[in-house]
Amino acid sequence: MVYKCVNCGGNVVYSPERHKMFCPFCESEGSEEQKKGNGEMSICPDCGGEVPVKEHTSATQCPYCNNYLILDERVEGEYLPRMMIPFQMGKETCKQSLRDKFQKNIFAPTDFLSEARLDSMEGTYVPFWFYDYDINADYQGEGTRVKNWTSGNMSYTETSYYDVRRNVDINFQDIPVDASVAMPDDVMDLMEPYDYRQLTDFEPKYLSGFFAEKYNMGGAEVEGRARKKMTDDTDALIRNQTGGYNSIRQIRNDVSIKKAEQKYGLLPVWKYIYQYKGKQYPFYVNGQTGKIVGEAPLSVNKVWAYGGTIWACLMVICTCIGLLGTLPLF
Repeated sequence: MVYKCVNCGGNVVYSPERHKMFCPFCESEGSEEQKKGNGEMSICPDCGGEVPVKEHTSATQCPYCNNYLILDERVEGEYLPRMMIPFQMGKETCKQSLRDKFQKNIFAPTDFLSEARLDSMEGTYVPFWFYDYDINADYQGEGTRVKNWTSGNMSYTETSYYDVRRNVDINFQDIPVDASVAMPDDVMDLMEPYDYRQLTDFEPKYLSGFFAEKYNMGGAEVEGRARKKMTDDTDALIRNQTGGYNSIRQIRNDVSIKKAEQKYGLLPVWKYIYQYKGKQYPFYVNGQTGKIVGEAPLSVNKVWAYGGTIWACLMVICTCIGLLGTLPLF
């Protein structure tokens, strides 16, 4: 499907700044009209051009008419997302965020933050599974408290042992795990946290103007990562509740899941790939909060040029000092 403007016929896209549909051609808002596909996923319903569609693509851009397309078959049925967070940051805002973060990297290549390079940035909705857990944690440990004192010439140490028990019920909601093979798991974890108060029901119009994927991996396939996040947070909570001891030895920590639920949704990510000397430097920006993950490349030529400049300045200073030493004293 494609969203067309009823006023001018242009491609209507979702504007993160306006938080509504916007026609960039006639600048009208809320003028979208949905135009369904022609049954062939790789054929643009507007110009009839053949669109290259990857295995998991659910939203893309036609290379001929530049219209943003949503692939009906990949946002319906089993691939229908239950919820999503629409983009809150537009491309221009994202560009400025990257410039603000890396502008002090004087050894980065000259064109690293150029307009031409940054314009290649793409906003994409990444598929995620969200997990809810109701659990019970039954913990037992042995804690010690140590008391030291001195009486006369003698030093004493008293160690007291305590039976430490905690039994807590914990409810976890919306533990996110990405379901995209193309996105590095560690990077997607670093994209957190999102503000889940902005989760909304899925509507295909939010995809217009962006790229998107359907889930590549099933919920059962990636749940192990969610359970690890859950157990790590449970352990941290238990540690916070068992403070006040000099040491504590865990005897058992039984975690039982009373209820579990998984939901499929989409989260917004801006992606910028910078190519330098045959190597890719990827940068990812949380499309809601603006959090940036990525390291600026280093220009060896700039480092050498900077070092050469410093060396030349030092030589001039030394020469001046030497000349001053040869002047006659009056």
